[in-house]
Amino acid sequence: MHSPCEANPDPIPLSSAPGGGGSFCPRSQRRLVLIAAILASALGFIDGSVVSIAIPAIRSDIGASLADAQWISNAYALTLSALILVGGSAGDKFGLRRIFIAGIILFIVASLICAVAPDVRFLILARAAQGAGAAFMVPASLAIIAKAYPKDERGRAIGIWAASSALTTALGPVLGGFLLSAFDDSIWRAIFAINLPLGGAAILLLLKVPPDEATGQRKLDLVGAVLAIVAFGSLAYALTAPAAEADQTASGSTAIFMTGGLVALLGFIIWEAFQKAPMIDLSLFRIGAFSGANAATFFLYFALSGILFYLPMLLIAGWGLAEATVGVLFLPLSLAIAVLSGPVGHLSDRLGPRLPMTVGSMIVAAAFAGLAAAVGSGTHSFWFAVFPSMIVMGLGMALVVSPLSTAVMTSVEDEDTGAASGINNAISRVAGLIAVAAMGSLAAYRYASMLGDETASVPGFGEPPGELSPMLEAARLAASDAAFSAIAWAMAALCVLSAGLSWITQPASDKGAKVTTARE
Repeated sequence: MHSPCEANPDPIPLSSAPGGGGSFCPRSQRRLVLIAAILASALGFIDGSVVSIAIPAIRSDIGASLADAQWISNAYALTLSALILVGGSAGDKFGLRRIFIAGIILFIVASLICAVAPDVRFLILARAAQGAGAAFMVPASLAIIAKAYPKDERGRAIGIWAASSALTTALGPVLGGFLLSAFDDSIWRAIFAINLPLGGAAILLLLKVPPDEATGQRKLDLVGAVLAIVAFGSLAYALTAPAAEADQTASGSTAIFMTGGLVALLGFIIWEAFQKAPMIDLSLFRIGAFSGANAATFFLYFALSGILFYLPMLLIAGWGLAEATVGVLFLPLSLAIAVLSGPVGHLSDRLGPRLPMTVGSMIVAAAFAGLAAAVGSGTHSFWFAVFPSMIVMGLGMALVVSPLSTAVMTSVEDEDTGAASGINNAISRVAGLIAVAAMGSLAAYRYASMLGDETASVPGFGEPPGELSPMLEAARLAASDAAFSAIAWAMAALCVLSAGLSWITQPASDKGAKVTTARE
C-alpha cells in the first residue's frame, strides 16, 4: 500500500491501530472520520509529485538555485522523517483525534506561509514547518480509521481510504501540471493555498466526532528527534554543498557538516540504545530478514526519489516540455500499485517475498537504465522514450511494495509490527532526503564537466534557459541530458543492489520467515 501523502509509495503505511473490537466513534459518525482522513491524505500531494513538477516554476519566480531547490524538497523531508515516529507516539499519548487536528492545523498554516513566501529562505523554513505538521498528521490518518471502526468493519473502511488515495495519487500531478501550464510561474503559490479549504473541511468533520481516549503511556523521545534532525540535516547539507558553492569552500563545508552529521548520528544510536521506550528499537536490526528488508528499502527508495525529483526538472527546464505533459509521469506508478498490489500480495503469501522483491527491483533497474540510455543518447521523445520507462518502473514497483510489507512485518514478532512499520517508513523517507541532496551534486558536477569553459555563460542544471545562442543552447541541452543520465545510471545500480539484498536476506517462503529467537 502506498502513502497518499507522498509522491513516492511508502513500503508500508504507518499504523498504530489498537487492538480489540471496540470503537470510540458512534456508527453514525464513523464516515466523518473516514472522509476527514481522505481529505487530510490529499493534502500531502503538494509535497511530493506536484512540488517536483512545480520546482522549475518556483526557481524561475523567486530565483532559486539548484541547492535551494533541493532544500525546498529536503526541508519538508527532514522534519517529516525525523519526527514521524514521535508523531505516532503522540497520537497514543494525547489521543489520535487531538493530534490529527493539531497536525492538520500546523500543516495548513505552514502551507499558507509557503504560498506567500517572499524569498527562497522563507519558503524553505515554511516547508520545514509543513514537514513537522505532516509528521503528526500522516501516522494519525490511518490509525484513526482503525480506531474508529471495529475489527469486523475495519478492512472495508481502510479499503475505501486506500482506493480514494490511489485515485487522488494518480490525478494530483495531472491536475497540478495543467494548472502550472495554464498560468504564469507565480501560480505555484496556489498549489500550497489549496490546502486551506481541504484542511479546514477535515478539521470541521473531526470536530463533529467525540475524542478518542488518550492512553498517556507513550513517552515522546524528543531528544532522539532532535538528534535525528541534526544528524540527517547535517549530512544532507554536506551532500548539497558541492552543488551550491565553489570547490574549495564546498570541500570545507562538506567535511565539517559530514563530520558533524556522523557524530550526531552516532549520538542518536547511543541514545536510542539506552532508552526504555526508544523511538527506534535497535534490537530489531539483529533480525537478518528485517535488516535486509530495510537495507533494500533504503537503496530502492533512494533510487526512486532521485529519479522522481530530477526527471521533471530535466523535462520542464531542460527540454522545455509543458507541466501538463510532465504531470502524467506519475500515472503509471500510482495506477500500477493500485491495481497490482493486491494480486502481488497474494502471490507473496504463497511464494514468500524474496522472488517478487528481487524481480521487481531488477525491473525498476532496467527501467532506469533504459531511461539513462535514452536521455544520454540525446533522444528527446517523452512519449516514446521517457513514458515507456515510467510504465516499466511502475510495474516493477508494484511487484515490490506489497512483498516488502510482508517481508518487514513477518520478520518480527506480532507485538513488534508497529515499531517495524514505523522504522521502515522512516527509512524510506530518509532515503529520499539523502537522494535529493546527493544527486544534485552529481548532476552539477556532470553538467559543469560537459560545459567546460562555457559553464559561466549558461544557466545551471534545471534552471530556465533564458535567451541563449543556438550553440550555447545545444551545449546546455547536451549537458542537461548528460547530468540526468548520470543520475539514472547510478539509480539503476542501486536498484540492482536492492535486488541482490532481497535475494540474499529474504526467505523464499513465508514459512519460517518469522524469527522468534533472534533477540533471545
